[in-house]
Formats: sequence, C-alpha cells, structure tokens
Amino acid sequence: MSLIGFLPAIIAFRLAMATSVREAFLRVYLPTMLCFPEYYRIITPGLPDPTFDQGVAVALLIVAVIKSGSFKGYRFSHIDAVVFVYALSVANSEYQASGYSDAQNLVFEMLFSVVMPYLMAKSFIEPHGLRFDFAKRVVTCLAIVSVINVYEAKFALNLWQKFLGPFFPGQGEAWGITFRFGMARTAGPYAHALLAGIMMMVGFRIQRWLHYSGAWPDKSKLMPWLPIKFPVFMSLVLTGGFFITFAKGSWLAGFLAGFVVAVGRVKNRVLALSFVLGAIVFVGIPALISFINYASVGRANAKDDNQETACYRYELIFLYVDIAKEKEWWGWGLTKWPQVAGAPSIDNHYLLLFLMHGKIAFYCFLYILFGMMIRLIVYATKLPQPKRSGSSLAFNLAGIYLGYIIAIATVFMGKQTVPMLFLLTGWAEGFMLSRGKDYSPSDSDENKPAGPPPLHRFGRVV
Repeated sequence: MSLIGFLPAIIAFRLAMATSVREAFLRVYLPTMLCFPEYYRIITPGLPDPTFDQGVAVALLIVAVIKSGSFKGYRFSHIDAVVFVYALSVANSEYQASGYSDAQNLVFEMLFSVVMPYLMAKSFIEPHGLRFDFAKRVVTCLAIVSVINVYEAKFALNLWQKFLGPFFPGQGEAWGITFRFGMARTAGPYAHALLAGIMMMVGFRIQRWLHYSGAWPDKSKLMPWLPIKFPVFMSLVLTGGFFITFAKGSWLAGFLAGFVVAVGRVKNRVLALSFVLGAIVFVGIPALISFINYASVGRANAKDDNQETACYRYELIFLYVDIAKEKEWWGWGLTKWPQVAGAPSIDNHYLLLFLMHGKIAFYCFLYILFGMMIRLIVYATKLPQPKRSGSSLAFNLAGIYLGYIIAIATVFMGKQTVPMLFLLTGWAEGFMLSRGKDYSPSDSDENKPAGPPPLHRFGRVV
C-alpha cells in the first residue's frame, strides 16, 4: 500500500521530462516536501525506503542525468565541500556503527535530503531569477498547512495521520498529539510540534520578507473578498500557524531573528550591528548567567514545569558529553549510543549530533549555521540600502539562520527541518555567489537578474 508514496515522484518525473527539472522542483518537490509527512516511508525490499520528497528528488536526479544541462546554473564554492563532508561524515558514522544494511537509509537520506536539496536550490533559484517564485511557494504551502492545523488544534486530531496512515500501516504511530497550556499543539505533517515550530518560523520570516519586498498584490484574484490586503492576510495566517505550535523555543528564535532583519532597515548598518553586539555582551551575558542559575538547581528542586524542563536540558550536557567523547570522531551512530537512565530524550541537536556522528559532522554543521549567518551579514553590509525598508534578502536569510541556531538548542533537528535548512543554504550561497542584489518585483528589468533562456528557442524564431 505504501507504493502510493511514489505518486508525487511519477508526477515530478513526467513534468521534468516535459518541461525542466527546475520547473518540477518548484511545482512538485517543494509542495511534496512541505505538505507530506516524512515519517511515512515507501517500503522497497532490499533498497532504501524513501519518503515522499526523497522519491521526488530521486526522480529529478534521474531526469537530470537523462537531460544534460539541468544544473547549468551550478557553480562550485567552498561551502559545497562543507556540505558534502557533513553528509559523508554522517553516513560514514552510521556505517561504522551498524554496517551498510542498517546504514543504507541514512546514506540515502544524506544524498536526497541534504545534498540534492542544496544543489537544486543553489542551481535553480538565484541563477534563474526565481527567488520570489521559490519564496511564494514555500509560504503558500506553509499557509495551507497552518489553516489545516486549526482542525488539529481544536480537535486534537492530526488529519495527515488520519488520511494517509491507512496506506502506511505501522508507521508514524509514535508521533502523537502533545499538549501545552491545556491545548493541543499542532504538528501537521512535521511529526512534532517543536519541528512544526521551526518550519513555521522559517515561513513567517520568509513571508515578512515577501511583504517588505512588495512581492504580493494587495488583492488576490483567488480571494477578492478579503477585507484586508492580501500580504497582511498571509502574514496573519503564518503568525497563527506559528502560534498554535506552542513551541516556545521557536517563538524566541523567531523573535530574535527579527532583530537581525531590523539591522537591514537601518541606514548605518555598521552602527546597528555594533549596537546589537553590544546588547549581546551587556544583556546576553547576564541573561545567560541567570539562566544557568535557573537551570542548575536540579529537576528535584524545580518550582514548576518550565524550570524542570530547563533543568533537564541543562543536565543533558553533563550526562552525555563524556559519552560522546568516547567515540569523538565518528560517533555512536543513530541508535547505538548508551542511554542514561532518566534522560532518554536528548532535546539539544548540537549534543545529539556530536553524540551520534562525531566531531567532523559536528564542526561542519556549526560552520554551515554560523558561517553562513556571518557571511550573509558581512555581504549585506556591502550592498546598497534596498528601496523598500526590510526587504534585504541577506539580512532576512541571516535572521532565519539565527532562528535555527536558537531553536535547535531546545530540540533535535529532524524530518522536514533538514531539507529546509539545506534549501536555504543553497539559496543563500547561490545569492552570494552570483553577487545578488536586493530588488522587488515592481523594479525595472535592468535591476533584475537575467532569467533562463527560452526552452524552445528555435520554435520561437519560427
């Protein structure tokens, strides 16, 4: 029954053959990745078991091999090597720990949830002038998920599991509804509310950039009856979808990411950055000391659930760092690490990555997050002030990286949050590599990057 999961891959293959891999990436891969759960796998005996979006990525790679020139927008840069080494290190760590039979799904995931999304985003978005098309599709898909999630919030029933679960018997049952403040926390197709919070944080920040850039029309042809402007409506929908995850870490991450975006709205960006760095020193350090004092009292002495959660996450570091150091280069693998009694869940992706996959993967991952954020900020300070305040793409992307950095300190990074991060990395790297500039859809053509050449040039001549 799980073979139904190949349906998006078949559609993507046919569309890519009829048009281009780039078109199938926008019209099939993105909606599939954002709207279909990754905890459902297509069972293929003797082969890796792909998820919906991994199946689409495989189909697009096959078409790219058949049709030469599909990735002609690609240009090598040093971050490619970091991404490839990260993927190889994670795959090798599992191979070292469990052998190929158990490692094949993770090897497959590294290829089609890390490397392939990164290459597609880097090759297709900026080189072909598709930044607004890409961003709108991401936001539209997440807005649809947000609306559907209202049902989950009200009735504590995940509609994805209800309608897709019968096709994947025995899969996804571990991802149940969680509650906070007496209300159901929405997970949608993202397995857990904490992961949904990260996805909605990304969508909210991209939507705010689209809003600042004037990318949406004030009136939607599909919803002309809206009493408010369409960009405002989309921002409200994403805000609502973000809120009903009740993911406090992602809320904080999205809020702090806004400060990075705010720097891009100031004329004197160097001064604004100096102010932010000063705030980190004079406010952040005392706040960190206060948090350590708050979280170090031990779970037994916690005064409420919030403090108990903070204490647990603080204790995890001391419980598992020494274990991680026992196999510091390649790690213990996905499931082979020793579990400490009373601490079965490692709610810190940095610690979990070091524990499972070792130093090499850990340092590559840190460089992807912090390195990309810093490079984007430095790049943005050299660009002229955009015509529309807040529409700096580099500052907005840097803000999303900061959001990731903060959010995954409180939860593991899994399911769709992985390909989403590497799509953003490919987009950001392609933007900087092509010396991209800020512009809005209403700008004159000379301010926009050249689009792709026509697919059927001879026919147009005739």
